Amino acid sequence: MLVNVHDAKTQFSKLLEQAHAGQEIILAKAGKPYARMVPLAAAAPNRQPGRVKGIIDDAFFEPLPDADLNTWEGR
Repeated sequence: MLVNVHDAKTQFSKLLEQAHAGQEIILAKAGKPYARMVPLAAAAPNRQPGRVKGIIDDAFFEPLPDADLNTWEGR
């Protein structure tokens, strides 16, 4: 949806709700696209310490074999 800045000033709350609902709003100045209103991405879930406890064992922390290490380092 393309909206001129003057109209956006008078309908800001309505446009904000539409953007929050997922609609992309293009703000135009003198008829030319100038900015974009889009909804924020959903927040990532909170990290919880210990969530993978028991899934990763001590072998995960062992050094890589030389062949694998060389591959990772591009040798």
